[in-house]
Amino acid sequence: MADSLPALAFLGAGSMGGAILRGVIASGIRVDGGITATNRTGASAAELDGLSGVTSIALDSAPDGNLDAAASAGIVIIGVKPAMVPDLLREIAPRLSPGAIVVSIAAGVTLQTFADALGADARVIRSMPNTPATVGRAVTGIAAGGSASADDLAVVRRLFETVGAVIEVPESQIDALSTISGSGPAYVFLLIEELTRAAVGMGFSEQDARLMAEQTFIGASALLDASGEDPAELRRRVTSPKGTTERAIAVLQDAQLDRVFSDAAAAALARAKELAAGA
Repeated sequence: MADSLPALAFLGAGSMGGAILRGVIASGIRVDGGITATNRTGASAAELDGLSGVTSIALDSAPDGNLDAAASAGIVIIGVKPAMVPDLLREIAPRLSPGAIVVSIAAGVTLQTFADALGADARVIRSMPNTPATVGRAVTGIAAGGSASADDLAVVRRLFETVGAVIEVPESQIDALSTISGSGPAYVFLLIEELTRAAVGMGFSEQDARLMAEQTFIGASALLDASGEDPAELRRRVTSPKGTTERAIAVLQDAQLDRVFSDAAAAALARAKELAAGA
């Protein structure tokens, strides 16, 4: 595992870019050449002021900030809104260093879009991190462009490992990955909402219902993580024969929960394809 990263430029260090930036700092990994981050406004840039090794630039007072940041970076992370990506790429293309790796965290923007703006030889990697990156527990999918080397992929993997787990996939699988890890936190939050509602229906206060539901999910996830066991095995251990949990699990299985999740993921993937087609 690499013990250092090249100089980083976060062009658009919003919630996701900012989370990754903070993860890099918290990991203690050495960044040779430091970190530069750009945001449109002084208020946004101020949120990153004072972070160790970070130069935070407000574009409203330094219009060439993206150019300057990109020119000095070994890895350039593109974190602006998807619609803004092509213009930003065309802006920075002349100033990128020959060995720079360009990393997209912009949802739905293809590697072809990057190649069109930067040239076919550009070393580009597309990524799909999810929102738990803000607490260092992300799942990030990464897909390499045709000109990115194995070494490029390894150093970008190390970058994203500072905020969680990393899965390497072909670009054709990025949308499918997003239906699981990208949308998945919302599925979990929905389940917690519904379990909380069930507890309120059984007479518990909203406060106690939330505490039970939320901490049960948090605790179960922590147990899964700590044990290294298969979740099906942990479920079996909780489900005593002829007990209360067995009766509840039977209800969930009768509701075809397996099909519900499969259909939900398929619906998300279908929508991703519609969005890619401009629908």
